[in-house]
Amino acid sequence: MTYAQAAALALSMTMERDPAVVALGEDLGRGGVFGQYRDEGGAPLVKRFGPQRVIDTPISESTIVGAAVGMALAGCTPVVELRVVDFALCAIDEVVNQAAKNRYMFGGQGRVPMVMRMPIGIWSSSAAQHSQSLEAWFAHIPGLVVVTPGTAADNHGLLLAALQSGDPVVYMEHKELWGTPGSVTPGQVVPLGKARTVREGGDVTIVSWSRQLQACEQAAGQLAAQGVQAELIDLRTLWPWDKNAVLTSVAKTGRLLVVHEAIQVAGFGAEIAATVAELTGARVARLGAPRIPVGYAPTLEAEARIGADKIVAAATRLMG
Repeated sequence: MTYAQAAALALSMTMERDPAVVALGEDLGRGGVFGQYRDEGGAPLVKRFGPQRVIDTPISESTIVGAAVGMALAGCTPVVELRVVDFALCAIDEVVNQAAKNRYMFGGQGRVPMVMRMPIGIWSSSAAQHSQSLEAWFAHIPGLVVVTPGTAADNHGLLLAALQSGDPVVYMEHKELWGTPGSVTPGQVVPLGKARTVREGGDVTIVSWSRQLQACEQAAGQLAAQGVQAELIDLRTLWPWDKNAVLTSVAKTGRLLVVHEAIQVAGFGAEIAATVAELTGARVARLGAPRIPVGYAPTLEAEARIGADKIVAAATRLMG
C-alpha cells in the first residue's frame, strides 16, 4: 500500500479499538488533501466514523490545536491535521507552551496524548512557504516526541506507536512520499526511538531520515561501485533518537556523515554530529540544505535539494 494508505489504516484500526481517538483538521471530510484520511476502499474515514470523530474544522490552526489540547486533557486522544508543517507556525504557542509543557507544569496531573501531523520537506513547485523542514524546532522543545517516517511500513507502525504513547507527538510525514508504495504488515507497531539499519557497511556511517533516505540509498549504491561500503541508518524518530545504534555503527566505521533535507545551519544533524564527536574519536561531517528559502523555479528549487551527487562528494571527502 502507499505511504498515505498505511497511515490511514493505522488510524482507522486504532479508532475501531478506541472510541476516545478523534481526528480534526482541514479537509478531513473529503479524506484529507493527500488522501491520508481515506480507507482501503478509498472512502473518506468520516463515512465510517461520523463527523463527531472525523471533524472538519475552520481554517484556523491555533483553534485546531487549542481545541485538541482541551480534548486531550478531557480524556480524548486527538489526531490533529495541520496539512503541512509550514501552517503549524500559526499554532506554535498551543504546541510549545500548552501541549508540550502541561504534564510538567501540573505535576503529571494532566496529560496531553495527541498526535500532530505536520508534513515536512520540499514540495515540488510550492516555493518558500510550503517547502520547509522544521523538525529541529520541535526536537528542541522538552515534552514533545518527534517522529519522521520514511517508508509506508514505518508510517503505519510509527503512527500506531504515536497513538499509544500518551504524550504529545509531532508526527512529520513527508509531503512528497504520500504515493510511495511499500510492503506493510497491518497492526505491526514500530517502537519510538528505534533506528533501522537500511544497509550495512564498514567504511562510513550515513545517518538520515524521512525522504532524504532515498537520495542516501542512491549515494550508497554509487559509493559501493567505487569500493566504499556505507552503512545507512534511518533514524525514524528524532526525539528520542537512537544514540546506541549510531554509536555502535560509528565504532565499526570510524566515520559519520549526517544528511538531512533541512537547512544545515542549526539542523538536527548538528546534535547527532556533536554527540558522536564528544563520545568517540570518529571523523564527523554533516550535510544539509543551504540557508536560503526554497525557490519556486525548478533551477532554484534544485539548489535547496540534497541529491545523491552531493552525498557522494561529502562521503568521499570524509574518507580522506
